[in-house]
Amino acid sequence: MEGKGETVEKQLQTDREECTYKEKQTEKEKVWALLAAAHQGDRDARDRMVQNNMGLVWSIVHRFSGRGYELEELFQVGSIGLMKAIDKFDLTFDVKFSTYAVPMITGEIKRFLRDDGMIRVSRSLKENGAKIKQAREKLQASLSREPTLQEISEETGFPREEIVMALEANGEVESIDKTCSPADGKETCLADRIPQERDSHEILLNHMLLEQLMAELGDMERRLIELRYFGEKTQIQVAGELGISQVQVSRLEKRILLRMRNQVR
Repeated sequence: MEGKGETVEKQLQTDREECTYKEKQTEKEKVWALLAAAHQGDRDARDRMVQNNMGLVWSIVHRFSGRGYELEELFQVGSIGLMKAIDKFDLTFDVKFSTYAVPMITGEIKRFLRDDGMIRVSRSLKENGAKIKQAREKLQASLSREPTLQEISEETGFPREEIVMALEANGEVESIDKTCSPADGKETCLADRIPQERDSHEILLNHMLLEQLMAELGDMERRLIELRYFGEKTQIQVAGELGISQVQVSRLEKRILLRMRNQVR
């Protein structure tokens, strides 16, 4: 009886494996049919392939969280990679579609993150910019003059660096250099109102620290900082000398300054 029972169990196991194999083959055939139809211009088939693989895109997108981009934005980029995979997949390949699609989706997101020609303003910067604008207008009304960066910082609770970044991100960077006429009649600007309380000892320490930070930069990074802050060149002028775009100069400059600031904290 035991031998007969083992034989029955083995047969059941074989049947289950055959059933699983057939299900996999059926699923593969469905995918192949959709891909073939999509390649023939069937938009519904293409849309179904996209819908069926959204979970795959999200699983890859989450690997890139914490990069300063909204996940929804990266999902849109990943979806472009998915559609390219659908369009370019060769039905003669003996691989699962997902195996082919994963590097296509990942590559699309990586190219997006590397692209210095794209400027992305995060929602937090936009929100901060709105709060800063509101605080500035409030202070202007109460003080009857242009408020200083420090006063805006105290009103909003944001560090001065974040205020400048938010204004720049929202297209108002020129506002800190805009001339205004306070009660004493002397023209000035926000940048002139930043307190300059430095003694000779502090200047020496800052000079030594700056030399150390500059020595750790790459050749292009060091040249960019020298042109911008010692040569007083505009971003467009620096772009011309370095052979890159103004947008790339802007992004690279922000990245360098952020790294230098983190090194001295």
